[in-house]
Amino acid sequence: MRPPPQCAITVDEIASEHVQVMTRDPDYFLQHMKNYGALFLGARTNVSFGHKVIGTNHTLPTKKAARYTGGLWVGKFLKTCTYQRVLTDEASAMIGGYCSRLCALEGFAGHGEQANIRVRRYGHREVPYAGKVEALA
Repeated sequence: MRPPPQCAITVDEIASEHVQVMTRDPDYFLQHMKNYGALFLGARTNVSFGHKVIGTNHTLPTKKAARYTGGLWVGKFLKTCTYQRVLTDEASAMIGGYCSRLCALEGFAGHGEQANIRVRRYGHREVPYAGKVEALA
């Protein structure tokens, strides 16, 4: 696979709202570009079509925001609820050990202690307050 041409690299750095690519190989640019609000590929497609009749909602990221977000769509207005549930004592203790070590590396003593409580309670292993759980052999 050939590397992306300089124009694709530059367009990703600019992270524009609209990008129209006139090429014989639009799929190549679709695969190699990632920072844009709306991408219009090939001679049969154009920005006006996207504005008026074939595009998604036309509220697009500006000021290089396309580096981390896409255009406005209905999903941006939907409430998303997530939950987690650990079902066994063994799983809680095992996950607690991983979490404890990660928190120690990051310097998050409070989060680490939440993990350590589960290691003590469900894994029956002694861990000093805000200490790091050592890996099981």
